[in-house]
Amino acid sequence: VQLQASGGGSVETGGSLRLSCVASGFTLNSGSTAWFRQAPGKEREAVSCIRPNSGPTYYAESVKGRFTISRDNAKNTVYLQMNRLKPEDTAVYYCAASRRSLITSTQRITTNYDYWGQGTLVTVSS
Repeated sequence: VQLQASGGGSVETGGSLRLSCVASGFTLNSGSTAWFRQAPGKEREAVSCIRPNSGPTYYAESVKGRFTISRDNAKNTVYLQMNRLKPEDTAVYYCAASRRSLITSTQRITTNYDYWGQGTLVTVSS
């Protein structure tokens, strides 16, 4: 199983990026998929999560209204559309996939995810 995250880059404050997470050897829609991020010197935190069949989603308070998570099952891909980016969004972003549909209380916990991508760097300059 491999998860390939891409789409990171450098943008100015207010800019947009779309991250993609493509899976091979595993059907993303069989469980929950999430995006986490880790900034230098900080712990990895959950940014957004989506359940199977584009079910309920979770967003961290810091990104609500700016980020949107979505699935394209035909492409076995999960996206994270990031708009109105801020310098505090600067981090390495990781996609993670679980074999289970995770409920709200568990989807932010890293150990509940079975597969991880390699990370893609997002840098937002002021």
